[in-house]
Amino acid sequence: MKFDLHTHNERCGHAIGTIEDYVVSAIRKGLHVIGISDHSPYFAEEADHHFPQIAMAKSMFAAYVEEVLRLKAKYAGQIEVLLGVESDYFPESAHLYQEVYDRYPFDYLIGSIHHVEGVSIFNKKRWGKLDERRKIEVKEAYYDLIEQSARSGMFDILGHIDAMKAFYPAFSDIPTGRVDQTLQVIAETGVAIEINTSGKTKAVGGWYPSDDILERACRYGVSVTFGSDAHDPDRVADEWELVRDRLKDIGFREWVYVSGRKPHRVPL
Repeated sequence: MKFDLHTHNERCGHAIGTIEDYVVSAIRKGLHVIGISDHSPYFAEEADHHFPQIAMAKSMFAAYVEEVLRLKAKYAGQIEVLLGVESDYFPESAHLYQEVYDRYPFDYLIGSIHHVEGVSIFNKKRWGKLDERRKIEVKEAYYDLIEQSARSGMFDILGHIDAMKAFYPAFSDIPTGRVDQTLQVIAETGVAIEINTSGKTKAVGGWYPSDDILERACRYGVSVTFGSDAHDPDRVADEWELVRDRLKDIGFREWVYVSGRKPHRVPL
């Protein structure tokens, strides 16, 4: 069973290709399941298109859902197309996001943290003037948000849980026990984490999360899934086999894909 649950498309403003391009690529690569999970709009913002190069506009959202459902029907029998979304998690407006998502027949929701203390996690300039104490505080604030998103009950999958290292690899070495605490909470809630291969396209040059986090996740009983985080149809299922083999080496015996808001366990 070959699947990829994290893909984007041209609607978000920083990916290329139509949704159908990703479906066709998945078929060509022999996938059984392809999840479409573009960046959700910023529903709590007044503007319709708050960040045009980061996420789709609010006015695009219904059409996005309709297009995925149309492709689900069109390609039935060739591949299972799943309706997903990658959603930011803002505790103060989580209820608004949940109200919107409840209107649609999502197969799964990916919860991802992209902002900490009002700054993008990918902004490497944030680290330049911070002393060691503040670096620890920022890292712990990041994992606090991940922990809250796990507890929220909104999500089936948590996206790229150490992506703050993308353009600041030293992030991984900032000492804190909060990562283990967060992994234990994730295990308790039953939410899956993804192995996301898009880190190879960033300065850090590796997957999210790192092997040491995956080893601890395995020990705590965290469920895992796969997402290429493709922003180009050619990256669909990128390094799927390598991830499968690495997970086996670490000690995992299964991973999951999610449809109809229910996890389906697949032997590795």
